[in-house]
Amino acid sequence: MPFMPVKFNLQKRVKLAQGLWMIYWVSVIMGILIFSLGIFFKIELRKRSEMMDNNESHLVPNLLILVGMLACGVNAFGGKVCHDSLDPIKFAKWKPMLKTYLLLCCGFNALLLLTVILCFIMQFAVYLTLAEGLKNSIKFYKDTDTPGRCFMKRTLDMTQIEFRCCGNNNFRDWFEVQWISNRYLDMSNDAVKDLNTCEHDKVKPHRVSQGVFDSLRGEATERFLTHHLTNNSAHYDYDHRIEELNIWTRGCREALFSYFSGMMNSIGILIITTIILESVDMAGLKYLCTALETMEDPENPECESEGWLLEKGVKETFSELLAKLKALGKTNQVDEGGDAQEAT
Repeated sequence: MPFMPVKFNLQKRVKLAQGLWMIYWVSVIMGILIFSLGIFFKIELRKRSEMMDNNESHLVPNLLILVGMLACGVNAFGGKVCHDSLDPIKFAKWKPMLKTYLLLCCGFNALLLLTVILCFIMQFAVYLTLAEGLKNSIKFYKDTDTPGRCFMKRTLDMTQIEFRCCGNNNFRDWFEVQWISNRYLDMSNDAVKDLNTCEHDKVKPHRVSQGVFDSLRGEATERFLTHHLTNNSAHYDYDHRIEELNIWTRGCREALFSYFSGMMNSIGILIITTIILESVDMAGLKYLCTALETMEDPENPECESEGWLLEKGVKETFSELLAKLKALGKTNQVDEGGDAQEAT
């Protein structure tokens, strides 16, 4: 007995074909969106590559670009089939391909599901890459004359300005490194040289609770302090524990991760929506095909027909599928055994 049978007349078949045609072209638009977001995601990763120590993974954006192109092609084909389904002559040329097409759609849905899983799992990899990359970016911030790091300072400055963040975890990360280039220090002065090579950070003039200028909050109304941010005695009527600092307290790792994770979550939701649309398309096309095949009088378009999702029940269908897989496995074993005997 067929699984979920439905009776169709001409009017229902026409409505089903028209509805499926519209859903297929909505799916094509979704494919274009996924393709565009994949390109945008790839560009953003390239743009922030230095912040990730050039170790970022492009697996997800590349997969999004591939899935977007496949979605456009698969759904455009389905839309054409639905458009021609009510013309017996035109539908006849598509009929032999439909079983293969539905299997292809199942595989495509599996690929979409894999992409969704990767969109959520790879966020952890992005977090770790940002943590290591930002740590190195701050470490090499001053090396503007070193090949390969010439634009590190500018990139990190623009990142802190754009995302309103400071440091890796917070602004205190700048207290732990020498971020002033040696070109601005008088290294011929013995006092400066001694301070620069001193092992104790607290006596270094460029490491005394000082933040970089691009970390300052532009709209702040408080005093613009960049030196001795955590030293209450260095400023009049100042307590860094209760006073709102005029420097961004949010770390760039948190800001960038929030940006990328938000993007990946949005893409994941978009792909889940696409999976639902693809499933509706597959079910509708199966109903439409079986309804056209079971017409009592193919020459009379007004006659009734019956459509279904599965020709047999779910249990019988799975049992038949397992039997075919077992038979295929046995055939392969026999072929391997025959080849071995011929070899001997």
